[in-house]
Amino acid sequence: MKIKKMRIISQTQSCRDLGKGWLSKTAIIAGLSLFGVVAAFGIAPDTITQSIEVKPIIAPLALPNFDSSPVEDTPYSYQDKVEKGDTVERLLSRLNVEDSDALRFLRADRTAKSIFQLKPGRTVQATTTEDGELLSLRYFNQPDSVLSIERNGEKFTASEKRLSETPRLIFKTGVIRNSLFGATDAAGIPDTVASQIAKIFSTDIDFHADLRRGDQFSVVYEVYQEADEPMRPGRVLTAEFINNGTPYRAVYFETSPGRGDYYTPEGKSLRKAFLRSPLEFSRVTSGFTMARFHPILKNWRAHTGVDFAAPIGTRVLATADGIVQFIGKQNGYGNVVELKHQGEHSTLYAHLSGFASGLHRSTIVHQGEVIGYVGATGLATGPHLHYEFKVAGVHQDPLGAMVPFATPLPPQYSTAFKQKANALEAKLVLIRSSKPSSFE
Repeated sequence: MKIKKMRIISQTQSCRDLGKGWLSKTAIIAGLSLFGVVAAFGIAPDTITQSIEVKPIIAPLALPNFDSSPVEDTPYSYQDKVEKGDTVERLLSRLNVEDSDALRFLRADRTAKSIFQLKPGRTVQATTTEDGELLSLRYFNQPDSVLSIERNGEKFTASEKRLSETPRLIFKTGVIRNSLFGATDAAGIPDTVASQIAKIFSTDIDFHADLRRGDQFSVVYEVYQEADEPMRPGRVLTAEFINNGTPYRAVYFETSPGRGDYYTPEGKSLRKAFLRSPLEFSRVTSGFTMARFHPILKNWRAHTGVDFAAPIGTRVLATADGIVQFIGKQNGYGNVVELKHQGEHSTLYAHLSGFASGLHRSTIVHQGEVIGYVGATGLATGPHLHYEFKVAGVHQDPLGAMVPFATPLPPQYSTAFKQKANALEAKLVLIRSSKPSSFE
């Protein structure tokens, strides 16, 4: 059986070889015939090909109707906060408004004039064309009201509206993938609320060095509205941030109307006497050391501070309450602000591109207040902030120095605080167990 089977296979192979040869010859013959047929159909017998007259034929084509009306400018939206010493002109410039007609209206209209009563910390929103022409402006001049400027053709109108007295509470949660603002954007949280979260936990978490992929946060914040339309986010009431497995919680509590602070659920103040960084978001490029090779002077010397890399114009914040001791140029440091704080502490901010408006010697500043802007003045190879921290005139490592805590919650408020903290903690527990989302 095996022998017969091998013969059959062999015969089959032989037949295949024969078949291949036959098929090859057949294909060649068929190919020649096919080309012949094509040629016969392509050129008929007795056809004259030498003198064929070519005539161009022009026929009108119906074109689609295109809309020739001018394309409207896509509106651009901006938001900022009033800073200490701000003018309306400077504020509009930061909002990218370049409209002399709008500025004339603000100065002339009785209702619109209230915008010149700028209060630090108030929110301003603007909508403009690509060329900076003002379309609308909102100035939240009071916690419960908003000044609205609207453009209709070439005319402006001004009105003041009352916001809802009781703001809505918004609950949201999210996960860090790359950055805090990336996570809050994904969760639909406004930038002003994200900035509050960073500021609340800034004494415990360095948001440009300590963040880890997978960190989680939950937040409850207010939203003011007018005619059921959300107008602006308000204050964060409670928040939790889990950084590298360690939970940090904050509860807002007022000891008097309009004056409050953030505390842990146990009543300890979250506001230390000094922030960990004078910049909201940045990275350390050079640390505190007694021997560093200077990139410009080309020699070894002590680096008595910390350098933070950031773009020119980035806001520089006072790391603690204090008084301006020096403001101006100082040798290789360029533009400098030096603050004197309680006790024997002082801080220095160098290489600034400019100073905050209204800042001068003996000005009182508060923690988190803008005092200047990142630059590259003096002996600097690029834009950055040089920050120094001194105790009794002796330089200390700003990232490793022991800093004092702010005062705790006064004992007389402990009962009221505990009741509020428990109620807000229940809300955090509710949203902590949910997927990254939002609800009211």
